[in-house]
Amino acid sequence: MYIPPTKQRWQGRIDVPDGQEGYRWHQYVKLLDLKQERIRLTESAKNTIAFLGFASDEGVRRNKGRTGAVIGPDHLRKALANLALHKSEKFALYDAGDVGIENQQLEFSQELLGEKVAKLLSLKVTPVLLGGGHEIAYGHFLGLRKHIPQTESIGIINFDAHFDLRSYETEMSSGTPFRQIADLCKEQNQDFHYCCFGIQETGNTQALFRKAEELGVNYYHHHQCQWHNIHYLEEQLTAFIQKTDHLYVTIDLDAFSAAYAPGVSAANGLGIHPEIALHLLQKIIESGKLLSLDIAELSPIHDIDQRTAKLAAQMIFRAVMQLIEQ
Repeated sequence: MYIPPTKQRWQGRIDVPDGQEGYRWHQYVKLLDLKQERIRLTESAKNTIAFLGFASDEGVRRNKGRTGAVIGPDHLRKALANLALHKSEKFALYDAGDVGIENQQLEFSQELLGEKVAKLLSLKVTPVLLGGGHEIAYGHFLGLRKHIPQTESIGIINFDAHFDLRSYETEMSSGTPFRQIADLCKEQNQDFHYCCFGIQETGNTQALFRKAEELGVNYYHHHQCQWHNIHYLEEQLTAFIQKTDHLYVTIDLDAFSAAYAPGVSAANGLGIHPEIALHLLQKIIESGKLLSLDIAELSPIHDIDQRTAKLAAQMIFRAVMQLIEQ
């Protein structure tokens, strides 16, 4: 089901004495109802960002993980709401509502999410999706593929402790999206371009590593994602980017250690440093190929002092500030 946006979801501090120079994101964001048949945006399309939530953790439940990500989008909005507004003359910000789930019908919700993503792209905005379990990735990719011509390739860059390449012979889940995407690419006679940063041996079986090798996945272990190794990572990232026409970035918050991101479906004792991910994300944006990005696996009921939600909000803030300078 589709849930239109409301201003009630965007509440925060108001610094009256400072006027517009004291604005925060909640005072600037506009509403975009995707149920409307005719939508016209007056702002410059190049610098228009639209948030779209995916209120689901059905995939997490099916994957035997800790549920709670279904309320991730609203809690992420709360963290975004109080961000200070900068360079407002360079971009427009919209909330396009949520795609929710009814009666555990994950597959239907993923299809609907794809339709909404495709609609946003047709409006020439940059979608930023708020999860939700990592099952968000399959629906997100469906939307990208609907919009992008079949002759053009889409590279996926995933910051994640897990490959999410499990078999979906029994059912789809948060652990299967990239296996589904790989099969979709095969059906459509397209190459599967998939790159992962933050992979952990402790969270991926030998079978998953074998599948990653079979599919030609570019992956880097979490212990490789260190500052002393940054030039190597940049080189590998650049080589991957050069092979693709467009890029889709997905950030699973369990890529970071529980010290930074305790509020996730599968917390990790170790993980990559957020600044490493932000540095690589900057390089991705600088390529000019980024179509969209999403944040996955925010599980507020397991968060501590909104630590994980604030981390996700900071990552979105940095991405937006970088995007508007391109």
